[in-house]
Amino acid sequence: MNAPIIDPLQGDFPEVIEEYLQHGNMKCISFNRRGTLLAAGCADGSCVIWDFETRGVAKELRDKACIAPITSVCWSKLGHYVLASATDKSLTLWNILTGEKITRVTLQQTTLHACLHPGSCTPSLCLACPLSSAPILVDLNNGSSTVLPVSVSDTGNGSAIPHPRNKFSDGSPPFTPTAATFNKYGDLIYLGNSKGEILIVDSKSIKVNAVIPIPGNSVVKDIVFSRNGQYLLTNSNDRVIRVYENLLPKKGAAKELETMTDADNADFSRIDKLKEAGTKCLCLSREFQDAVTRIQWKAPCFSGDGEWVIGASASKGEHKLYIWDRAGHLVKILEGPKEALIGLAWHPLRPLVVSVSVAGLVYIWAKDYMENWSAFAPDFKELEENEEYIEREDEFDLMPESEKVKELDINQDEEVDILTVEKDSSFSDSDASEDELIFLPVTPLPDVPEQLDKCLGSSLKLEDSNHTSSPFSVEAAQNGQTILPASSPLEVIGNSTPEDAAGTGGSKRKRKPSAKGMELQAEKGRKPSTKKGKLSSGKSSKFRNKNGDRIEANGTVLDEYTEDDVTDDYL
Repeated sequence: MNAPIIDPLQGDFPEVIEEYLQHGNMKCISFNRRGTLLAAGCADGSCVIWDFETRGVAKELRDKACIAPITSVCWSKLGHYVLASATDKSLTLWNILTGEKITRVTLQQTTLHACLHPGSCTPSLCLACPLSSAPILVDLNNGSSTVLPVSVSDTGNGSAIPHPRNKFSDGSPPFTPTAATFNKYGDLIYLGNSKGEILIVDSKSIKVNAVIPIPGNSVVKDIVFSRNGQYLLTNSNDRVIRVYENLLPKKGAAKELETMTDADNADFSRIDKLKEAGTKCLCLSREFQDAVTRIQWKAPCFSGDGEWVIGASASKGEHKLYIWDRAGHLVKILEGPKEALIGLAWHPLRPLVVSVSVAGLVYIWAKDYMENWSAFAPDFKELEENEEYIEREDEFDLMPESEKVKELDINQDEEVDILTVEKDSSFSDSDASEDELIFLPVTPLPDVPEQLDKCLGSSLKLEDSNHTSSPFSVEAAQNGQTILPASSPLEVIGNSTPEDAAGTGGSKRKRKPSAKGMELQAEKGRKPSTKKGKLSSGKSSKFRNKNGDRIEANGTVLDEYTEDDVTDDYL
């Protein structure tokens, strides 16, 4: 690798597969902003909403008009809506709380990736990246679309690529899929084209305001922002993941960039001006690659806090994840099942990673605390050598007594405010998101009481049947015979033939002789019994009735028996 593996205890990141989720054939996943709900698009056109705390299905969204596989799912800002794109060229907006379909838009091309405007609480605008055309902005209210420019001419602001099915006049190959994404507040669109450039486009005026050339001029396959909007990640065809630092302010970035672009500078052409402005927008920070195997990367992304970068191997039949810190060191290589990986997402708040395999399973990767527990435990060999060491009584307690004393200093008579919502430091705008949907309400199933009644009824019938005598037992009781229960584990033994055993109601497996039986067999060989009518030791399936007559297991009354009736096989 391009960097040595560092100590894994220096940070929180997943290490092992904790469990997996299975519901149909899942193809893509996405967390909501809080990480409490997980949306998964399936191959049958449905969307499944998982409650990530309980790992259960909270809602299933299904449209009869859509049976094509889902290619991407995206949450709205407050988590009330989910946008799903499918291979039938459709975009469907769902209301999560009610499970109703809000709108459905059909495009001219199949959408590989779609995302909602991050600055709007009520989604009305989305960015779609089709399979074989330039990215487009789609108005979900009226279905209108605007094609974004993917290249810049020296005379104009920007120009859209011609129709992908036609080759260019210069004989160049057809259009290559382009990656695009919004910035944190949605006023700018960062677009990676097939020329190895990052174009920064104003989302309102659809004007290119900056161009950032990528080293190597390779096709950009993925472009992702960190959750706080401070870093940008690109994945190119040259097998390199690059991380850029965002130099623009998080709020008002469009106005700041427009001011820099409109500055008069007669010494530069328009392209040079845009590249000059690009140097003030993004700064290349790190590059990640496998210098040995030179593998292609798939679905790279940041961790929730932006401190880690993860990328999956694009090799067929490999479910391998690579984790780096932002300084460029390789931290961990995670190897999963022999199934190709098609999707990846990092939990917004916890050190958890969720991956989707080609088999349709969702694997949850978590930190292995048991494996790393030895690092936190004291070195007992070193403690034994140190004679001055004295173990404290609360040394291994989860909460030492000293901290418990500090807690007692709190005024317990003070009234607790349960109405005011405190601002979460993990979210910069949590004070304005009181209406955010964090969990889905649990609705009881209507047929649960009926199922309980059926179970209770069947159990009562079973209990009655256990206490009710069968016609065979009544008849046997009248004849003075004893009938063993049908569930009795006793077997037909002695001198009985296979035909006699078959007459007892069914064949059963022969029991293995116990240790006590083996001792009795050895004792019998040393000191045989000479008494008739009595067994030397052990249990038999032959019993006596009240008259003292011996009863076979099949209910036959015998007059007398000898020691030979007990076979060695039984003992």
